[in-house]
Amino acid sequence: MEPPGITMRSRSGSTYRFDPGALSLELLTTGGPGEFRRYEVLHAPGDLVAWAERSRLTPTPSLKVTGAEVASARRLRDALFRVTTARASGGADEPSDIDTHSDIDTLNEAAAHPPLIPAIAPGGARCWADGADGTRLLATVARDAVDLLTGPFAHRIRMCSAENCALVYVDTSRPGRRRWCSMEHCGNRNKVRTLRARRSEGIE
Repeated sequence: MEPPGITMRSRSGSTYRFDPGALSLELLTTGGPGEFRRYEVLHAPGDLVAWAERSRLTPTPSLKVTGAEVASARRLRDALFRVTTARASGGADEPSDIDTHSDIDTLNEAAAHPPLIPAIAPGGARCWADGADGTRLLATVARDAVDLLTGPFAHRIRMCSAENCALVYVDTSRPGRRRWCSMEHCGNRNKVRTLRARRSEGIE
C-alpha cells in the first residue's frame, strides 16, 4: 500500500513524496494566493478530479465537478492557505485571531455543506455513496481543516524550514521536531549544503 501523501516534482524535474499530514493541507499543493498564483493547477473540473485522485481519499470518489465548484475550490484553498500560514508563523494563537475573518467564514461555509458519504459496496469494499460532487468534496476538505485547526495538533501546523519552500504540514511525530516538507527533498538539500559548508571551512 502506498504511503499517504502527494507526489511532488521539484524544479530539477525529480519527484519526491510530501505528506502534509492532513487531507486539507494536501489541497494547498495546487497553488495559492498572491505570489503562489503562478503554481495554479486548478483550472477546469478535470483538474480538481485529478487532485482528488492524488489525495489521501480512499478509495478515489467518482466525482462530477462543475466549473463553479473549481472556483469554490480555489477560494477555499486560498483561505486555508492564509489561515494555516498565519498559524505556522505564530501570527495567530487561535483561528479567530486572524485579521481576515472572511477566510474563517469561507472555511465554515464550505464545511456546512453535506460531505462525501462513505458506504459499503456489495462486495464488502469501502466506497462512496452516489452523489459525489465537487461541493461534497470541498465540504470533506473543509471539515478536515476544522478538525485540524481546532484539534490537538493545531499548534504543530508548520511551514517547511527551507528558504525557498512554502509547503505547509502538520507535525504529528511524537517528538514534534519535524522541520522539512520532505527529508527526501528539502531535508536532503539542507544536509548537502551543510556538508559543503563544513568542507569549505575545513571541518570534517
